[in-house]
Order: sequence, then C-alpha cells, then structure tokens
Amino acid sequence: MPPAPSRRTVLTVTAAAAAAAVTGVTATAALADEQRISDDKLRTLLSRMSLEEKVGQLFVMRVYGHSATAPDQVDVDANLKEIGVRTAAELIERYHVGGIIYFAWAHNTRDPHQIADLSNGIQRAGLAQPTPLPLLISTDQEHGIVCRVGEPATLMPGAMALGAGGSHSDARKAAQIAGAELAAVGIRQNYAPVADVNVNPANPVIGVRSFGADPAAVAAMVAAQVKGYQQGGVAATSKHFPGHGDTATDSHYGLPTITHTREQWAELDAPPFRAAIAAGIDSIMTAHIVVPALDPSEDPATLSRPILTGILREQLGYDGVVVTDALGMEGVRTKYGDERVPVLALKAGVDQLLNPPDLSVAWHAVLAAVKNGELTEARLDESILRILRLKARLGLFKEPYVSDAGVDRTVGTPAHLAHADRIAERTTTLLVNEGGFLPVSRRSHPKVLVVGADPASPSGTTGPPTGTVAGALNELGFTPTVVPTGTAPTAAKIDEAVAAAAGQDLVVVGTYNLTATSTQRTLVARLVATGVPVVTIAIRNPYDVARTTGQRATLAAYSWTDVELRAAVRVLAGRAEPQGRLPVPVQDAADPAKVLYPVGYGLSYR
Repeated sequence: MPPAPSRRTVLTVTAAAAAAAVTGVTATAALADEQRISDDKLRTLLSRMSLEEKVGQLFVMRVYGHSATAPDQVDVDANLKEIGVRTAAELIERYHVGGIIYFAWAHNTRDPHQIADLSNGIQRAGLAQPTPLPLLISTDQEHGIVCRVGEPATLMPGAMALGAGGSHSDARKAAQIAGAELAAVGIRQNYAPVADVNVNPANPVIGVRSFGADPAAVAAMVAAQVKGYQQGGVAATSKHFPGHGDTATDSHYGLPTITHTREQWAELDAPPFRAAIAAGIDSIMTAHIVVPALDPSEDPATLSRPILTGILREQLGYDGVVVTDALGMEGVRTKYGDERVPVLALKAGVDQLLNPPDLSVAWHAVLAAVKNGELTEARLDESILRILRLKARLGLFKEPYVSDAGVDRTVGTPAHLAHADRIAERTTTLLVNEGGFLPVSRRSHPKVLVVGADPASPSGTTGPPTGTVAGALNELGFTPTVVPTGTAPTAAKIDEAVAAAAGQDLVVVGTYNLTATSTQRTLVARLVATGVPVVTIAIRNPYDVARTTGQRATLAAYSWTDVELRAAVRVLAGRAEPQGRLPVPVQDAADPAKVLYPVGYGLSYR
C-alpha cells in the first residue's frame, strides 16, 4: 500500500469520512465528501495555484508505460519523442496535468494490479507538486467493441447489445459492475455511456457503440448507465455532443457534417443528452462534427460557442464538466492549427482538453492566450473549479489511492462474471430461424464447422472469435472444427472452408460488417450450396443479415467479445432463450427505403 497522504498533500480542509470500500466510493459517500469540501475551500485551493498549474489542470494526457516512474525503455523512448518527458511522473511535474487517460496501446493496462500500481504512482506524483492535487484518471471503457481494460476484468455486453436486451436494470447493473472495477484500479472517469442515436447503418465510428436508433430508448439506457457508473464510484461521461449518430464519416480521419435541422436535432439527437443531464451526468464529451443548423460558422462542435455554451450550457442547463474528444483526431484539426484548437475550445465552453497531439504546443498556446488577454484567468478558473468539484465528488482529495486488496475483492469476481453472462444471454437476437431450425443439439448436429472473420480482440478478450465460438461449442458437448476465413476471404480460403464442410452436421459462420462486394457473402453462399445447414452469427453490425441468403438461421451478437459470443452459442444450443430485440432497423440492401426487420424485431423459441 502507498503511504497515506499527509494533511499537507491534500486540501487543508475537513474532508468526508473514508469510503467504506476501496472498490469504489459510493454515490452517497462521494456526495458527503463533496458537501464537506465547500466551494469556498475549493476556491481557496484555486487561489494558491500558479498560472502554469491552472493551465495544466485543463489537460488530460496520454503517457506511455506500465509504471509512473519506471516504464520500459520502449515507453521511455515514446514519451520522449511525443511529449518530451520520460515518465508519467515527469509529465505531471512539468505540465501539472489535471488528468491522464489510459490506453492498452500505451501499455497502461497490462493487468489489474499493475493498473492499480500505475494509478497510485500517478497520484503520488500529483500530490508531490507545489500545489498538491490528485489527478483524474480516465479511460474509454464502453464495453463491447471499445474497452481499454481487458481480462481478467469483467467485460460486459456493449451498448447496442444492451439496447437489444432492453432492460434498464441490466444496463444499470452492467455499468455499476464496470464502474466498481475501474474504481478499484484507480480509474475514476469513464468516457461512457455513448449517447449517440445511430440512425445511419453506414456510420463507421459509432454503430454498435450506440444503444440504438430510437431516441427515447437510447435516452432511457443512457440514464440507467449514468446511475450505474456513479454507483460504482466513477464519473460517467455521455458522448458525443451534440450527437454523432448520423454520419458516414469517421471523425478520427475527417470532419463529418450532420445535416439535421434544428428541429430534427431536438427530436433525434438531444433526448439522450437531456436524459443524461437529468440523471446527474458528471461530464459530457464533445464531438468533432459540423452541424450547420446549430452553428452556421461550420466550426466543429468542439470549438463552437453557440453549441457548447449556447445550447449545452444555456439551453440544456448543464453546468458540469465538458471534455473534448481527443484533440489528435483529424475532425478537430481540419480547420485550425494545433496551437489554436485548445484556445478555441476553451472559448467555446470546454473544461478539459483531451489528449492533444503535441502537449507542449497546446499547453503553451493556452498559457500565451491568458498572458496576451485572449483568455482571462477568470475563464480558466471557471473550468478548473468544475474539475475540482468533480475530483471532490469522487472523494479523491480524501483518498486518492487504491489497494491490492481492493483489486482482489472487486475485479473479475465470479459474481461479476456470472452477471455478465446472464446479461449477455438476454441480448442475443434471433433474426432468422427457417423451419424452427434452432436450437440444435449435440445429438442431432454433433460435428460443427466454425468459420468466419477473426478481427483483433476489441477489449483484451481471449479470442479469436472463431476460437471462442468453437470453445463454447466444445464445452456444450459438440465437436467443433475451426477454419478461420478472415474479413475478406480469398478464393483459396473459401475453397478450404467448403472442403472442410464435407461430413459436418452444421456450419457456423461469423460475419463481420458485410458490404455489397464483401467476399464473406461468397463464403456464405458457397457453404449454403454444400447442403450442410448454415447458421450465421453477425459478430458486429446486425445489418449483415440483409446481405446473406440461404442460411437456416441468423443470430446477432453485436460484438465479438467473448461474453457475447459465448452467449450466442448458448442460445444456438438451446441453453438460453433468444430474448434480444433489434434496437435498430435493418433495411433491404438493394432498397434502403424498405425495412426488412424493424426496431423491436426478434424471434423466440416459444
């Protein structure tokens, strides 16, 4: 355990009693902590900060390495190249950043105990500053296809799967468990839930990260997850304001334009954010999108005062923390240079500046803007006070550290894993079942060929998908054979799969985001032609079902994480009932005006 912080290292005020469990401060305890740390005392702390410290508090930055002080040499080199520091501790000492974001690719999230140690090292560095301040450690743990902390942590179904399940209590429980496990390793701000309403099947960046296409249904699920995350002890973040659900452009690589009228925005995009605010959302993330109806200047929303201040703050009445989406994304860099983006974001109404491509450029740009009068120090103080309030509400001034015992008590427990399995079973959606073909038994169809796409694991699961499906079948007494065919199977690979189908009783094909020209469609057609019964499992977008024919059954799993694939297999084998209902419509691939499977569609075995 790290040493307890001294009175000097935290606010010199009377803080709340310590949280009952290291696994996460409860909402009640966190509120008590906030009430005891008054705004007057937070303002006193703010008044002690230098201008440089204030500027730093606005930034949430990436850093490479599994340790705050002793990362591997490859991570030291990456930090020197990208940030000009060697370690997380040096980053905090030089720039006084208010937060750090964890990524698997930055080697921050190897295993739960390592993550906890990293978090404690970061907090020690924060409390060693001239003005001692705990950091707000964050990550993107949406579950489903976007996760940063993998197994042995509990991995829940993603948003669209939960939308298919339709259970607000399941959504809340999934978030509560996820929040508790994040808090146990020192991550106290989660960039979830996604509040975008996905009405565009071609959306390349949101898709199954959304709860669905119905604004009211999405709003209810968002509110449930906000409450769940807060119960688990983390700050929830709804994203991406003002709504990223109707775009065919990925804002990581371009600047999307949303053509909704203001009335359409109010009807379609706004309800989930209104619900999040009503539920007491801790932070809201901006979108790097242009919405001309909301801001005729066509600045990205992240840099738009009419959107962030005029609509979010004034019209919707939100006074919590506003965090940008990552500032290294192309969508926010298209119109302005990297030195202007952070200044314009602050002028628009942002509080936290997330992961700029060059921290030195961004940090010095904000500092210069204050010194030359473009930004006032009072404007910075508004944002910093919001950030300090959030840290106080999470109990970070009282207890910034976590323990190994808390990790063991909370992360990946049998009870949590069992909840994940049961929730996942209630999300699997049966879309096609010709002649009541499913469920199948190990007696009637003992030999099963498993083929299909094996995209890289989205969340540290064991994978690959074909292996996970085969393993689940084997556990249920089937005899599986695996032939991975990829997302773009070659003619030779298709021939191999067709040859392997000989003598099999069943073929299970995992499909992944089928397009009109996808050779996955050829694979399915060739396998259907063998006469062996074919079952497809859409392992990401449920829209795949519109591009295949001849299969005896189709299941939608909404993600290729282990928990969802295992649940789909249990449904296939009749060990669980298909209960999911489509949260998005599936249109005819040849005639998008024709809906093949409407919202709410889903077959059952009864």
